[in-house]
Amino acid sequence: MNWFFLTVGYSGLSPKAPGTMGTLVSLPLGMLILLYFDTTTLFLAASLISIIAIKVINEYEEESGTHDNQKIVIDELAGMWFALSVAPAISISANQLFDLQNGFLIQSLLSFALFRAFDITKPSIIGRIDREAKGGVGVMGDDIIAGFAAGISSAALWQGWLALQEYIA
Repeated sequence: MNWFFLTVGYSGLSPKAPGTMGTLVSLPLGMLILLYFDTTTLFLAASLISIIAIKVINEYEEESGTHDNQKIVIDELAGMWFALSVAPAISISANQLFDLQNGFLIQSLLSFALFRAFDITKPSIIGRIDREAKGGVGVMGDDIIAGFAAGISSAALWQGWLALQEYIA
């Protein structure tokens, strides 16, 4: 059960880009939660999963002696879900999913791209957490911060786009 959890349904076992695969699996799951529940539910789910993951990762690292195994992608799920809980941070119905005017799909995809960029490049505090924090906190912490940074950046870009459209019109 723990390996299923840590690899997000075994998506982390992908031979190529397991982090991206884990994030790709996490994106539609998070979007579904936003479609059928709300932002608070997604945020709380990401928080609960993060707390559980820190404990399970600590146990895994103690047993295996390996820190931050690339197959562990539960951190990508948490980061992606935190990004989605910040942007698009709106509730829509399923029939509005492809309506680009509400920004849900655009911000979701932008959050994905920005999260992967922050997670891979690890700028600023994201990299510091990755390098200096130990155990499950180190594995989860950088992705959680990258998720918030991606969500905030996505929301800011979307709001900037809306303001530009209004200015032009």
